[in-house]
Amino acid sequence: MTATKHEIFVPGMGPPLSHYCDAVAIGELLFVSGILPLDDQSQLVGGDDAQAQAEQVFARLEQVLAAAGAQFADIVKVTLFLTDVNDRAAINGVRKRYFAQSRPASTLVEVSGLITPGARLEVEAIARLPRPAPYGV
Repeated sequence: MTATKHEIFVPGMGPPLSHYCDAVAIGELLFVSGILPLDDQSQLVGGDDAQAQAEQVFARLEQVLAAAGAQFADIVKVTLFLTDVNDRAAINGVRKRYFAQSRPASTLVEVSGLITPGARLEVEAIARLPRPAPYGV
């Protein structure tokens, strides 16, 4: 049997900046697209404050996970893209609060820039789906 791919668009996430969806579910896996610190109008949140930007990114990641029936404990792999690796300390406290006791596999990469000017981080994730997602969102 072949697993069906489901594209997930989350209400309130704002329009995609390119040709993609917020997440893709296939079988028991959820692939979350890179999340930037944007509001529902695709405007940068947090100014130049890495911690404030991280708050927005992880809150939006929580929205995507919830739309698929998952939570932070279901994330098995997370990738953080930072424009300044020295922001790690400011972001780590926010990350720990959202992940609590869960410790996914993780990669942190410093990049020269992100698609949204002023964005200091972008986060993507892979999660397991504990139950079938409410597709059609």
